[in-house]
Amino acid sequence: MGERVVLIKLRGDRPRSKVAKQLGITPQMLGAIERGVRSPSLMLAKKIAVYYGVPLDDIFKD
Repeated sequence: MGERVVLIKLRGDRPRSKVAKQLGITPQMLGAIERGVRSPSLMLAKKIAVYYGVPLDDIFKD
């Protein structure tokens, strides 16, 4: 499963703006990461994994 599908599935019904605010990024940045247009820094990738409560490798496999 691609990173985009995993992130969108994990976000579920939560508004992108709310998730982005809790992660300390803009909704546009979160959308770009979900679409695979931008890659998060290692620190942000870890923060996303902790936020969703899943191992980093389950989201970002490369």
